[in-house]
Amino acid sequence: MNTTEEFAGQVVTDMSATLSGVMTSLGNKLGLYKAMAFAGPLTSQQLADKLSLAERYVREWLNNQVAGQYLQYHKNDKTYELPDAYVPVLADPESPVFLVPALEVAASLWHDEEKLQAVFQTGEGIPWGAHHHRLFCGSESLFRPGYKTFLVNDWIAAMDGVLEKLEHGALVADIGCGHGASTIVMANAFKHSKIYGFDNHAESVKTANERAQLESTNHNVTFEIKDAQSYPTTGFDLVCFMDCLHDMGDPVGAAEHALKSLKPGGSLLLVEPAAGNGVEDNINPVSRLYYAASTAVCTPCSLSQDVGLALGAQAGHQRLSEVLQQAGFIQIKQIAQTPFNIIIEAKCP
Repeated sequence: MNTTEEFAGQVVTDMSATLSGVMTSLGNKLGLYKAMAFAGPLTSQQLADKLSLAERYVREWLNNQVAGQYLQYHKNDKTYELPDAYVPVLADPESPVFLVPALEVAASLWHDEEKLQAVFQTGEGIPWGAHHHRLFCGSESLFRPGYKTFLVNDWIAAMDGVLEKLEHGALVADIGCGHGASTIVMANAFKHSKIYGFDNHAESVKTANERAQLESTNHNVTFEIKDAQSYPTTGFDLVCFMDCLHDMGDPVGAAEHALKSLKPGGSLLLVEPAAGNGVEDNINPVSRLYYAASTAVCTPCSLSQDVGLALGAQAGHQRLSEVLQQAGFIQIKQIAQTPFNIIIEAKCP
């Protein structure tokens, strides 16, 4: 991109996407995408009638979606169509590529903009719980489909002997569990195992207990308000850090505590945002998204805690391995990768 005009075009594209993100969120919350999924071409009136919405607003929303190439427009009969291939991304909450909840995270950042301006000037942090509440629900909704799709059959299955342990009955600790999405997936999959979810955010633990009751998994899952260095070292077979180690002020200390809490031969499962090992490896849309979240959420979260190592959401395999090695883990290896995550296994000495 060599000219001012070309760069201005990129910025206009970004601004268009930013404003249209509100339209995408509305499309999800009003059920517009779901109503169009596999329904074929629809007029604006037909779609409005299906959802008891005002046609004029629906028509303008549809035109925005066509302009952004989220929908197809058939000019001969003035109908609009959601391509089948787009349904998993826009209309299926169980799909691992259902990306609309990321807009809740984006909304929370706008709410917190003044806080971010302040920490840029002071160098201080922002605790996780001090962010706007849309961050918490958005993060849960964004991560949960991936956990449901990959956690058991791909990630745990790729670990050395761990799947068999959990099937027969084991103790598992899910650190930084948030609303319990990953904890509940494991509790549902491994009925003979006892799964503990630990998080230092009281409101998230409350929500996690509510989620467990809704799914009737509370017989083998327990949630407690504990941080990454205060939960019991009672001899776990598996300790998990799901998209959270980089948020911690002292990730080395958290990993050391995990090592102490594992039985001999126990394993650690580390799930982190996908990233290369250097900035030059991370020039892509996914890393751009993660660097933004890291600037606004992950780095301030770490800096609000003791040590404040501030790994950031794009630490990469090499830096994460160094943290685990410093904590005393051995046999550290990447066992899986998705477009959004890298998955690392580590063993006790």
